[in-house]
Formats: sequence, C-alpha cells, structure tokens
Amino acid sequence: MSARRVVVTGVGAVTPLGLDVPTLWSALIAGRSGIRPIASFDASAIETRIAGEVQDFDPARFFDRKDVRRADRFAQLAVAAATEAVADAKLEGASDRDRIGVSIATAGGGLQSVVETADTLRERGPSRVSPFFVTMYIANAASGLVSLRWGFRGPSLTHVSACASSSHSVGEAAEAIKRGQVDVMVAGGAEAVIVPIAIAAFSNMRALSRRNDEPERASRPFDLGRDGFVLSEGAAVLVLEEAERAARRGAKCYGEVIGYGASDDAYHMADPAPGGVGGALSMRAALASAGIAPSEVDYINAHGTSTPANDRAETQAIKDVFGDHAHKLMVSSTKSMTGHLFGAAGAL
Repeated sequence: MSARRVVVTGVGAVTPLGLDVPTLWSALIAGRSGIRPIASFDASAIETRIAGEVQDFDPARFFDRKDVRRADRFAQLAVAAATEAVADAKLEGASDRDRIGVSIATAGGGLQSVVETADTLRERGPSRVSPFFVTMYIANAASGLVSLRWGFRGPSLTHVSACASSSHSVGEAAEAIKRGQVDVMVAGGAEAVIVPIAIAAFSNMRALSRRNDEPERASRPFDLGRDGFVLSEGAAVLVLEEAERAARRGAKCYGEVIGYGASDDAYHMADPAPGGVGGALSMRAALASAGIAPSEVDYINAHGTSTPANDRAETQAIKDVFGDHAHKLMVSSTKSMTGHLFGAAGAL
C-alpha cells in the first residue's frame, strides 16, 4: 500500500511577536524582535534579565473564569494557538472526530503551576493545595484540553524531548496519518517557563545571553558575537491532514510534509556532539524519507539557538550533509526575533 500524503491546512501561533499568525508573520518580515526585559517578575538578582514573553494575552478569550484557574499558562497558550489553527483549517464542524488526533508537545509542562503550588504548600499548608494541580502540571494537559475543546477522539499524544519536542510532535503526527491510523492531527507545541527558577538555572548553565542592555539584539544565531540563547514562551500549532480528505472538502493547503527524520547524539545531556553528528543523522533521515536529493533543498530554518556550541555543530552538520550545495543554501534562524520557545520551537 502506498504511503498517504500529508498536507498542512491550518496554522496558529501565540508568540512574543504577537497573538496570531498574521501578526507574527508581519513582525518576522519586518525583522522585528520580540525580546524585552523580563516583566513578569523581578529578575534583578539574575545575570540574565531578558526573555521573549507573550504580551497582552488574555486567557478569558478561550476559557471561562473558572477554567482559567484550572489550566497552566502553557496549556492556555496551546488552546489559543489551536483555536486559530482549527478555525483556519475550518475543522470545527468535522463529523469524523474519531479520526482526528491531537499531539501538543512541551518540554517544561506546567512549571509555573509547580512553582506556585510549591509556594502555597510551604506557606499555607497542604489543605490549600489545589485539587486541580495534577491536571495543571502534567505535560499532556495541553493535548487533553485541545481534545476536549473540539471532541477529537483520535490519539492524544505528548512528546517531551527538550528543544526537539514539537518537531517530534509534528513529524510523528504526519507519520500517523501516512500509516492510516488517523486522517487529521492537530500538532504542535507550547511552553511557558519564564519563571525565576528556570531563568536562574539556564543562566547558571551559562546558556543564556547576558546582553541585557540591548535585548532586541541578544539572540543572534551564527553571529561571531553570540553569547547564548534567549528563553521565550508561546505556542505553535499546525493542522495536518490526509491530502485526499483535504482536497475533497476544498481545504487550502500551505504545503506538504514529505519527509521526517529524528536522531539522538548519544553524547551529552546538554551539549551537541562534536561535528554535529546528531543533526546530520536526522537531516539524512528526513531526505531519505522524502526521497529527495540534498541539492533539491533551497532553505533551512535552522535550530540556530545563538549559543557557540550549537551554531558551530549545526553548521558542521549542514556542510556534512549538503556538501558543496551547503554554500548555495539559504540558512537562517527565526530565533533571532522570537527567541527560543524551547518545547514549542520546532513547530514554530
């Protein structure tokens, strides 16, 4: 049986550059940065005091007042991005909901709820811990809420693999459609870890930029003066659909997912392997999955974190895989404007 084709019929995003895809796209085209001094807490005691925060987000647009208090910020952002993507794909009235799945990835899950509830437990005692805490902090809360919102009864999945989380989410969702398990997947990622403990930890790892005096220029992938990444929050969601189903209903098509590859450096918990071997393995797997030659690739949206180690290894991986064609490729990283959305980065 030939593999089924997978197309993208809807997109949604909530990022430091705006609360929807058109606003995000306009900002990217204009080269505008969403990195600013941290406003959600006092970061003066931390060496890194900048981040990519989502501004003016109102969860009451997507939840009633009671449910706002029962959902962590990462899940709220996920539902917001999914709402835009589902509407964009005109999927709200779908009758085959048993054949529609959800896969919203995250790296940190409900970290904000963990921190706040730990404070409540310490300061006010166990009787004041919310009975909804479990469903707020678990990583699959976002996928669950999206499934509940539209009654999608297909697989409800959550990939947790640090920066690659939502790349895995989108890739594995496409594979599920190709093998006939489902016809549609709402896939992407969400992250909300702009909290003191996370900023302090990444800062102490020497992973974050300390360019506090010019935050809009702090995230500078592949630049000689790069000094670390900028942590951001947000969500990005795609509607992936079996191509014939999309054609039957006259859905618009943004593009096709033709290949997917994944790998593990098997080297270190935080540093990339010398020579970029892990990245090279995943790119070769994606090319093989797509059945195309390296010379057919025109553009790479790189991981491009703006850390010395990543950008060097990624450059080596690209040159290894693409050879002479690497010098003709267009390569850039939109993290220069959005910052690093961690578990939501790949989908974005």
